[in-house]
Parts: sequence; structure tokens; C-alpha cells
Amino acid sequence: MSKIWLDGKFVESSKAKVSVFDHGLLYGDGCFEGIRIYNGRILKLRSHLVRMFESAAAIRLQPGYSIDAIEEAVRETVKINQQKDGYIRLVFTRGKGTLGLNPFLCPTATVFIIVESIKLYPDEMYEDGMSIIVAKRPRVPAKCLDPQVKSLNYLNNILAKIEAIDAGVLEAIMLNLDGEVSECTGDNIFIVKDGAISTPPVSSGILNGITRRLVIEDIAPALEHSVNERTILLDEVLEADEVFLTGTACEVIGVSHIGEKVIGIGKVGPITHDFENQFRTMVAENAPED
Repeated sequence: MSKIWLDGKFVESSKAKVSVFDHGLLYGDGCFEGIRIYNGRILKLRSHLVRMFESAAAIRLQPGYSIDAIEEAVRETVKINQQKDGYIRLVFTRGKGTLGLNPFLCPTATVFIIVESIKLYPDEMYEDGMSIIVAKRPRVPAKCLDPQVKSLNYLNNILAKIEAIDAGVLEAIMLNLDGEVSECTGDNIFIVKDGAISTPPVSSGILNGITRRLVIEDIAPALEHSVNERTILLDEVLEADEVFLTGTACEVIGVSHIGEKVIGIGKVGPITHDFENQFRTMVAENAPED
């Protein structure tokens, strides 16, 4: 049985409890990060923690711990669970409060860290590609809810995810209110056309994913590619030679079909394969923790 770090103490997972009056539960008031462990190293841990504390600051949530204290707690949780390869979920909630919306009536935040194994998609999808759809539900505009705040309120994504599941697939592209490609329910999206790689910019209403940045800043240059961050329309995705998704949980995975439309050769393309392999080599040998 795994141990959870909860408000400064380790507890058995079966005994880890959060109050029904916690505003994270009542209102989705909080933020989180998902982080991967590879061969004992925590991929981009500091980058994840910086984003976590930026999210908390954006919603004026005081976690009660410094970034260094949380880093130490994360490392301790990985160690006590003896997890060499796995997944970390770090959560800050507003904490226990009243039944009203006022966040400042919650005197103390709730902080917990979970370390478990994870497998988001089947192995064969990384060779054959995955089928996805285009969600009918648009992305919430950034002016309404900044996607750079990785908040506990994921209902917009979940409703689009339900569309995907109802269609018999596991992921869906979400468009913004201008009809531009934004991101998927849990992953960033890249397209390849005539050897050129593009991805939507932050201004299209996306989370600037840690794995997305790793692909743009480290993996692409290592493979002598560059990535153009630009506005992308759905027709461009449907006519792309290759489409791939990136995310902490999914890593790098190719897309074979979007609805009934076959993408490229109908399986993972060569550039996507190169990016997948470079990612796996990087994290297997010496996953960067900065």
C-alpha cells in the first residue's frame, strides 16, 4: 500500500482524507501538477514546481510551504514509495472553509503528494498511432480562465473527454472560440507538413506544457528540427503528414486518425517516431530535473 504525503505527514493511502468542506472538493478551488519519474530521476521537477507556485499565486492561494520544502517532500514521497518509474500528483487545495465561495475564509491550504505507477495509453498505440476526434465543445477562453493556471477545475476538459469516450477513442482536439486549434483534453498537439513542425501558440488558449517545451527546446534541436509556434486551423491538422501529441502522462504519441480522416500513412510517421525515440532515450539515460 502506498503512502501519501498529506499536510506534512505520511499516511497510508487508505487513510488519506480530505474534508468534505475543502474548497478543492466543493468548488475545484486549487491547482495541481502531474510529474513523471524515470529511472529514479524526476523529469523537469523544478519546472513543474515553478509552474505550480505560479498557478497558486495566480489564484492567490498560499500553500504554507516554500518551493524548496515541497521539492524535498516530493523527493521523500518518491523515496518512501520506492518508485523508480512512475507518476507524481502534487495538489494544493484552498483548504477547509465555509459553504460560501469566499476563499479567504479557508485559513489553511491542503497539500498532498501521491506517487503511483501510470500507463495512459496502450503500447501498440505508440507504434500504430491513436485515433482521436474533434470535440464539439470549445475551449474556455483564456480571458475567462487562464489555461496557464493548472487548476483543479477541469470540467471543460472532462466534458470534451466524454465526447471522445462516447466516440470510442481516448482523446479529442479542442478548438477555441475563434475556431483555431487549441489543444487536446489533456495533451498538446503538433503537426508535421512537408517536414515542417508546428504547434499552436499560447495565445490560442493552451497550457504551455512542460513536455511541449521539452520537445520545442531540447528534442527538436537535438534532431536538427525547429518548431514553429503559430495559429493552426483544423483543416491544416486534417491535411498534415503527421500529427502527434505531447504530455507528461502520454509523453510523445502519434495520431493515425482524426474521426474518419486518415492522417498521413495511417500510423506513426517517421518524424514522430524520431521524437518518440529521442524522448525515451533522454529520460532513460539522464532525465533532466531542472
